[in-house]
Amino acid sequence: MKKHIVEIGMACILLVSVFFLSREAAIVSNGKIYEKKVIVVDAGHGGEDPGMIGIGGLEEKGINLSIAQHLKKILEKAGFTVVMTRKDDKGLYVSGEKNKKVQDMKNRISIMETAKPILAVSIHQNSYTQAEVKGPQVFYYEHSEEGRHLAEKIQESLNTELSVKRPRKEKGNTSYFLLKRSPCVLNIVECGFLTNPEEADLLQTEEYQEKAAKAVAKGILQYLSD
Repeated sequence: MKKHIVEIGMACILLVSVFFLSREAAIVSNGKIYEKKVIVVDAGHGGEDPGMIGIGGLEEKGINLSIAQHLKKILEKAGFTVVMTRKDDKGLYVSGEKNKKVQDMKNRISIMETAKPILAVSIHQNSYTQAEVKGPQVFYYEHSEEGRHLAEKIQESLNTELSVKRPRKEKGNTSYFLLKRSPCVLNIVECGFLTNPEEADLLQTEEYQEKAAKAVAKGILQYLSD
């Protein structure tokens, strides 16, 4: 009898353990259960491709990478596995190739296809001919309802957390390569304008880079909790 009770107790403990482990391994978003909590963080440009050039020759690629690295740490603390498309100042192409940009973009998509993430964000910076233009802007694939929903959350978080005086609205797009070809829900997050003196100064500081990363992460978590 005692042996039977012990066996039942052990079975209960095992079931409870499996239950909590399954909860830890899965995440529910918009009614769907994801077995893996994987997010791809893409730091735009890199290597021979500097991205946008801002005030004083400020290059986009380094700022992208720094914000992406901060975002990785924040998401990992929240329990996600983060796959980076690049971890240093290198492009995703073979040196000497004629169509480096195309190869770079295709390789980023390939990483997403392999990782099979629940979503991906591509970190970028903006530029414009008029220096007064500023503020973060989130892009999503126009025909993706989930992409729009994620963009709404990230845009709202950026506007709030970065104290944007003239808040922008998330914007649909059908021409950007990553948005068109992404195998998962993906947003392109332009964190600010390198051609605006105020934002260019802020975006070069680690404090603001981390602040932007926290805002993006907050938007992601709000999307996943809906």
